[in-house]
Amino acid sequence: MTINAQDPHFSQFFASPLTLNPAFTGKFDGTLRVAGNYRNQWPAFDNVYTTSTLSLDFDILKNKLPYFDTWGIGILALTDKAGGGVLTNNYIGISTAYQKSLDENGFKQLGIGFQGTYGQKRLDRNKLYFEDQLTPYGFTGVTQETFTTNNLNINYLDVNAGLLYSSSTSTSNNFYIGASMYHINRPRESFLGAGWSIASRTTISAGGFFPVSDILTLHTSGIFQYQAAATETVVGGALAAPIDKLSQDPSNVYAGLWYRLNDAVIPYIGLEFSGMRIGASYDVNVSSLKAGAQSRGGMELSIIYVKKPAGYKGIPCPKF
Repeated sequence: MTINAQDPHFSQFFASPLTLNPAFTGKFDGTLRVAGNYRNQWPAFDNVYTTSTLSLDFDILKNKLPYFDTWGIGILALTDKAGGGVLTNNYIGISTAYQKSLDENGFKQLGIGFQGTYGQKRLDRNKLYFEDQLTPYGFTGVTQETFTTNNLNINYLDVNAGLLYSSSTSTSNNFYIGASMYHINRPRESFLGAGWSIASRTTISAGGFFPVSDILTLHTSGIFQYQAAATETVVGGALAAPIDKLSQDPSNVYAGLWYRLNDAVIPYIGLEFSGMRIGASYDVNVSSLKAGAQSRGGMELSIIYVKKPAGYKGIPCPKF
């Protein structure tokens, strides 16, 4: 029997920069960024997949680098539970990226990033039930299944890398394209000593924002990624409108829609104020699984905080 799987993923991929591309480390308009994400996929199946992340990144040696260049450092933690907690994956990663300015005003930049990750996979035998435990009253009793090893915890090191190019024509727009590869070293993982390896995941992402009227700004983004036989394509965008246009740091509301090819429509709403952006989305399943899932693909929440000291003036950076 062969079993295939893929990495945890977010519909709001743009709100989880360090799981999208290590080259996004330190690439933001500010001095410090904190990002958090929570996803509950297929709640109709008893919360079968839940994923949470928390990341922190910032720039260093600002006064010792060429003007408009940035060297970023980041820390990422991720936990993913499958099968209601039967299988748990935990990751802790450290990222670094350097953004090199290609012109005199810093509007064109090329970044390269690397990430090292410590991963742990754990199988909880107490939550496993087998056919010989099935009775008219549910699952009970002791199974005849035996485990030939007590090694139900796996630890491994992982290596990831990415490239990112971004460009602006003014302070009111930005466009980017990037590529990343995760699990470059294809770390082995098996509870029974087999030679199974995590397949490398390659992601191509692109996006940008630009004004479409005096009060509206359009933010667009998309990704294409593949891992072994699994592929994912997501495209969409959101409009941003200021709540208090005359403010030096206006608050904004966002409303938009993304689409995962052959899988789900993803409406999105967001609110931005005081350097913080909160986003909520919901996967409306449109695939052949929609009957069993009751069209409930998954709820997702994100929060990003970017610190900007008083008087700070940066250059336009990717936001979605």
